[in-house]
Amino acid sequence: MRPITHIVVHCSASPNGRAVSAQEIDAWHRQRGFRRRAPVGQPHLPHIGYHYVIDVDGTVTEGRSLGEIGAHVAGSNARSIGICLIGINRYTPAQWQALQQLHEDLARDYPAAQWLGHRDFSPDQNGDGVIEPWEFIKTCPGFNVAEWIAAGHRPHSQNVLEAS
Repeated sequence: MRPITHIVVHCSASPNGRAVSAQEIDAWHRQRGFRRRAPVGQPHLPHIGYHYVIDVDGTVTEGRSLGEIGAHVAGSNARSIGICLIGINRYTPAQWQALQQLHEDLARDYPAAQWLGHRDFSPDQNGDGVIEPWEFIKTCPGFNVAEWIAAGHRPHSQNVLEAS
């Protein structure tokens, strides 16, 4: 198994609350030129860059196997696992529950891995050791992953999409 130093949470940048399948993400990644070298599992997703996709109903779909290098954070893929939440910055209670379960499971298997949002890979432009919102290249996943974990997996209310 490859060494994992980061588990990275992403968003799909699709409308909050609109279901998007792993197959759709696979098509987007095909258009961007992604290609799995030797798919282990999920051969019907030959281009997907993420290891997991969490849809609005809380369904977790495996993309790349954990042994495969992902395509989700340039320069950090070899040592990371990518999780994609469907939406931009507001997620359903089912998605939050699924993310919590993934956090618990992966933290058990990779206890030394740091959990970050994609935005946390932005450069520290002023060199103060803190990546501040004005320095974000992307805002993905639209919330602070470390704060969510520190808060006992309780998301801020502005990041929860209630059923309509």
